Amino acid sequence: MSNYPLQVVILAAAQRPGIQVAGPRALQRLGDKAIIEYVVELAEQIVPRDRIYIVVGYQHEAIEEYLGPEYHYVLQQEQLGTGHAVSQMLPYLPDTRGDLMILYGDTPLFRVSSIKGMLLRHRLKDAAFTVITRETDQLLPYGRIVRDDDGLVVDIVEEADADVETRHIRELNLGAYVVRSDLISQALRDPDGTCYPHLTSAVKWMAANRHIIETYPCADPDEMLGINTPSDLEQATLILLKRVMRPRLIEEQNIVRFGTGGWRAIISEGFTMHNVRRLSQTLANRIIRNDWEPQGVMIGYDHRFLSDSAAIAAAEVFAGNGIHAILLREPAPTPMITYATALERSAYGLAFTASHNPPQWNGLKVFREDGSLLLDDESKAIEAEVNSMDQADVVKIELPLGIESGRIEYRDYTNVYVDAVESFIDLDAIRQAGLHVVVDPMFGVGEQTMNYVLMEARCRVTTIHGQRDPLFGGRSPAPDLGSLGLLVHTIVDGNGIYDLGLAMDGDADRFAIIDEQGSFVTMNDILVLIYWYLHEFRGEKGGIVRNLATTHMLDRLCERFGERCLEVPVGFKHITRGMTEIDAILGGESSGGLTIRGHILGKDGVLASALVVEMLAKTGKKITQLLSELFATIGRLYSAELNVPATPEMAVLFPHYLKEHCIETVAGHPVKDISTIDGTKFLLEDDQWVLLRFSGTEPLLRIFVEGDSPQKAQELLEGAQKLLPLG
Repeated sequence: MSNYPLQVVILAAAQRPGIQVAGPRALQRLGDKAIIEYVVELAEQIVPRDRIYIVVGYQHEAIEEYLGPEYHYVLQQEQLGTGHAVSQMLPYLPDTRGDLMILYGDTPLFRVSSIKGMLLRHRLKDAAFTVITRETDQLLPYGRIVRDDDGLVVDIVEEADADVETRHIRELNLGAYVVRSDLISQALRDPDGTCYPHLTSAVKWMAANRHIIETYPCADPDEMLGINTPSDLEQATLILLKRVMRPRLIEEQNIVRFGTGGWRAIISEGFTMHNVRRLSQTLANRIIRNDWEPQGVMIGYDHRFLSDSAAIAAAEVFAGNGIHAILLREPAPTPMITYATALERSAYGLAFTASHNPPQWNGLKVFREDGSLLLDDESKAIEAEVNSMDQADVVKIELPLGIESGRIEYRDYTNVYVDAVESFIDLDAIRQAGLHVVVDPMFGVGEQTMNYVLMEARCRVTTIHGQRDPLFGGRSPAPDLGSLGLLVHTIVDGNGIYDLGLAMDGDADRFAIIDEQGSFVTMNDILVLIYWYLHEFRGEKGGIVRNLATTHMLDRLCERFGERCLEVPVGFKHITRGMTEIDAILGGESSGGLTIRGHILGKDGVLASALVVEMLAKTGKKITQLLSELFATIGRLYSAELNVPATPEMAVLFPHYLKEHCIETVAGHPVKDISTIDGTKFLLEDDQWVLLRFSGTEPLLRIFVEGDSPQKAQELLEGAQKLLPLG
């Protein structure tokens, strides 16, 4: 096995017949980038950039300008074949004692697993030449793998040179190789010293000289496709889309990535104490650079596995950097941590939680001193720094020393937070109503604070799922209908004694409602109802901010009130920013979050739930009656949604696919307009719409629709799925 570094050469010199484009074929667009870029990215997963050589020829300036100066370029003045191309670049190698991997610039569909498998087999077998192959009955114009009676490879015969018998061979050369650099130059020349045109001609010489020739059989038939025609290009686009849309186990590297709700990752894959400490050190560095040390940090956590340990690990890092860390004494709702951050004007607030994600996830929400989430440019800068950091860069002290030195301090903000929530609620009105409420905190951290508020309002409270369970009863702690079966049954079995069911997600920033009949009330309906209540019953004037996945019934209500409805991308930071922009009285999203003017700059499931209780008390009506009266005024729209497993690559390729296919109808309904501020939203007639966007917190493509009947909503959902190139 060679101890010398591997070099990679990408052959991109020729402009062979096939795709008729103005520039080199390697620069033809495939999805969102050029064909050759996929090959270069594949190579970069094998070796550093300074060991990648690109052989260019036809319009080489265009390729060099597109890829940039980070690579080595070798000019093949005359395009005399792949064998000649390799021989041209060999003199530029700093060392010819190692192995050379050879890829084609117009063959972008190899999986990294196949490339790594080929390389590993080459080295373990101590081979001179290894090639990726596949047996197939397809009639493809590829070279044939010729073996002797013992099954050893003795030649690779190109399609054009093959006789009838050879063309019946089903094992094909797919065009990716690893070769010994010290042998390839000699193997490519005939006895007269002339270079063979085909790279594969080297195999016959190596076999004759008893060098080992190996093959690596690829598992995916789609890897066979090279791009020679417009049809190949279209097929490659579909292959990439199908591939990235196929669900797969998430295997995270040692990196931190922020989504719309902070950093989330699978425990032991991406969420590790190593990453927690690196991320905390990065935040500490930013505090020190900006002279924010006097402000300190606020650190809280929820009921998930490792949340408490992560909070301590973070506090130890801040303390090690001389930054005062307030560590909440017990698990707390995210809205409380947000409130405490803003109250103390902490440089950063940290909430260790993965919110509504499944129990195998954990993560971190980072708040600014006003309690708002990080802006995108801040998140990107933090990502870049933390992912360039080693564990040796982390400075920390142990928890006991941090407490003894005064750098770490335990505090409790439960009472001041509950007081803040109650300041927005008419407790006297609720006390007079004598309501009976069922609360389901979904094994999360919302139970204590929610019950404090309701009991001070003299509500009779029945609590289910109030104990800590890091597995959340085996479900995701997301307050949707599929997870609230016990809450529904409790209300139904109560035979009318319960006025309302309230549920909150794992960190209590989202909420859900079950009405007095045991029916799940969609968040879209609740938002419309609360906005009507605040504007008309409490007399608060102003518009509303919603994200683009939230009901257009709010637009109808705003139009009726003469107020503005502002649509923003998904992510509560956009909602709070929009509320400031138009002085809105309410900001909300269909996924279960809302806040009101004057409260925290984040969603709050405790406050939202209390508002609904107040609404019932002050109107003297049930949820069903209030909704019936409201829909009689503004009409009704029905929402539906679907989650499709997705991958990061899909988020890049799929929007390209939609754009290039010029969608004019969805489920037979003409598209009036298209919004691309976040995903792709097709606007249809009568306030109906379809949205396809990728989650910023989970590996999912989310499909949202809204129609003027349940049947229409289902038709739109089915029509949206047909837009997906699932094959």
